[in-house]
Amino acid sequence: MVLRVRVSLPDRPGVLGQVARAFGVLGADIHQVTVLERQAGRAVDDFTLSWPAGLAAGELRDRLSVVPGVRVEGAWPTREVPGSSPDYDLLGQVATDGARAFRTLVDAAPGLVSAEWALAVDSRTGDVVHGSWQAPDIAEMPDLTPLRPSAFSEGALHLLSLPVAAAGLHLVVARTDGPAFHQVELDRAARLVEIVSLLAAPPAGRTVA
Repeated sequence: MVLRVRVSLPDRPGVLGQVARAFGVLGADIHQVTVLERQAGRAVDDFTLSWPAGLAAGELRDRLSVVPGVRVEGAWPTREVPGSSPDYDLLGQVATDGARAFRTLVDAAPGLVSAEWALAVDSRTGDVVHGSWQAPDIAEMPDLTPLRPSAFSEGALHLLSLPVAAAGLHLVVARTDGPAFHQVELDRAARLVEIVSLLAAPPAGRTVA
């Protein structure tokens, strides 16, 4: 099982090594560490791990709590493939077939930010025009009005809302496992939308090709 684990820890020498050793004791294999923020003497890091089957997130929190000052903010399954480059894969596909750029973006978006599903919504009508694998059966989402990329939560549902002005669409990305989307994840997704829009062929009307 591949997991994303978000950890808040004191930003001082040696603590990251203690966390890595704790993962090793649990039998986890660390594939990647992403630093999300450093401020006020603390850091927030995302670890991508191969995880032993049968080990629950609650046990993970208990084991890591022995490291002074460490908090587990979330642990959730991810579609990430260790050693892969999903951003480059997405952009390569878009460059090859620009007419299907926004459909490709919707399909790829969940894997780019360790989310579960994504939808493309017509900005004028709120009609859902394409959903990724595992997307719920929703016909319309009329309440999406943010003009800028934003991240917000509705209970346990965490959302990214990303206007795609070039196609008259809104990209909605959702996660129910794990923590709210971090600003770094929002910025990454927004930048990819910008690049895909530049590479895409001019859309016909407001329909995803």
